[in-house]
Amino acid sequence: MPAIDEDDRPKKKITHEIGQDLSLLSGAELAERVQLLRDEIARLEADMMKKKVSRSTADDFFKR
Repeated sequence: MPAIDEDDRPKKKITHEIGQDLSLLSGAELAERVQLLRDEIARLEADMMKKKVSRSTADDFFKR
């Protein structure tokens, strides 16, 4: 028997799900979700840029 039952584990709160019904959310809740999504987009773009720079550096190194 497992030490922790699956149902006893804390559930991760879903802040937004793509395609979710928005009809029950207030304007403030929608604004909060928009900001969360903007922050996530900024985080993803920053990580993409780091990977692009890293890839470019590696490409330059191996071209020599």
